[in-house]
Amino acid sequence: MSQPTEGRREGSLQAPTRHPLEWREVDFYNEEALMDELERVFDICHGCRRCVSLCHSFPSLFDLVDNSPTLEMDGVRKEDYWQVVDHCYLCDLCFMTKCPYVPPHEWNVDFPHLMLRAKAVKFKKGDIKKRDRLLTSTDMVGKLAGIPVIVQTVNAANRTKAMRKMLDKVLGVHPEAILPEYHSKTLRKRAKNRKGDGLTAVPAGRTRGKVALFATCYGNYNEPHVGEDLIAVFEHNGIPVTLAEKERCCGMPKLELGDLEAVARAKEANIPVLAKLVDAGWDIVAPVPSCVLMFKQELPLMFPDDPEVAKVKQAIFDPFEYLMLRHKEGQLKTDFKQELGSVSYHVPCHLRVQNIGLKTREALSLVPNTKIDTIERCSGHDGTYAVKSECHEISMKICKPVVSRVEQARPDHYSSDCPMAGHQIENGLEGDMKPEHPMSLLRQAYGI
Repeated sequence: MSQPTEGRREGSLQAPTRHPLEWREVDFYNEEALMDELERVFDICHGCRRCVSLCHSFPSLFDLVDNSPTLEMDGVRKEDYWQVVDHCYLCDLCFMTKCPYVPPHEWNVDFPHLMLRAKAVKFKKGDIKKRDRLLTSTDMVGKLAGIPVIVQTVNAANRTKAMRKMLDKVLGVHPEAILPEYHSKTLRKRAKNRKGDGLTAVPAGRTRGKVALFATCYGNYNEPHVGEDLIAVFEHNGIPVTLAEKERCCGMPKLELGDLEAVARAKEANIPVLAKLVDAGWDIVAPVPSCVLMFKQELPLMFPDDPEVAKVKQAIFDPFEYLMLRHKEGQLKTDFKQELGSVSYHVPCHLRVQNIGLKTREALSLVPNTKIDTIERCSGHDGTYAVKSECHEISMKICKPVVSRVEQARPDHYSSDCPMAGHQIENGLEGDMKPEHPMSLLRQAYGI
């Protein structure tokens, strides 16, 4: 009787694993080697096509193949590979939810990090628009736009059709894309010198019972009320809150641009501050899922041997993850004063790929007489992708199924943990109903 042999596996039952990003290696930026790897992975994707319903990268790839003379990857011009790269915004959903060939599978497909490598090569070549450099410089733009008097001018201009047409022509920002408002009274100014207001930390499970808030550039300059709501909810639950002494952008916008040296500079500014807080007994939370993911996943993969990065990774939480960990230990108040009714809740991609479950839905479901309709589809925003003139209409097409769900539900509220995704949904809806952050809804329910 012949001995059994192990053939190639179609997919894997093993948990996906990520390899460290070898971005410091010279070969990482070798364009010829990159093109060979792109062709290898694109050929696997072409033979599979499970990801066609995700971002526009995959339809772009499959159209290139289907319109080629050979109907295979060898018929696609290598210079056209960049079309696929440009439409990837590193949502990670293909890796986490669709692809059967991710490591430890022998084919070793990590599509998002291959796209990141390609973006890094493109950035190193200088093939980047000034607009994209500007849009990803969130700290600089926030500081300038948030100056008193200037802030009113910027916000007014962003709502003026004539100015938006000019912005489209000069900068390449789509006139129909909703742009974030700026505030001169930032979250850091509103929450300055917070030390927990005399509350005593009560550890529960993995949580140490007191948190340092990493405000994020968006939470600081654009929607500071979300941070204020987070502080109110956490303190209502007896959790002391302080603000990180200082911070820079987490680095996610520059990561998506391929500017990995800028990511490293942001890391050098943020990690020592956050690690010091961890050493002092503080857990860390941030109100934007992409920023939490940056510290949980991307920085540890870029700096796998940095113990301070690993320390922050273990201590940073999504806010609702934190609250529900404490609820599991009987440390979350349920003294809700107001029901929420029906809520259409969109789950952001960068929250889904954290693999923590639907903690926001679980928390909102604790509110009496509240029904949550959970929407697990990409909004297509990405922070910058949806505002680019050449990408906005595509982004709205990606978001259409989410918008349709909200329209069909006619909810009392619609919400997303990602404020930008919330406004992307708003962009597709008729009428003037505004998105509300889940933390704002929870504060409403508490009546605080």
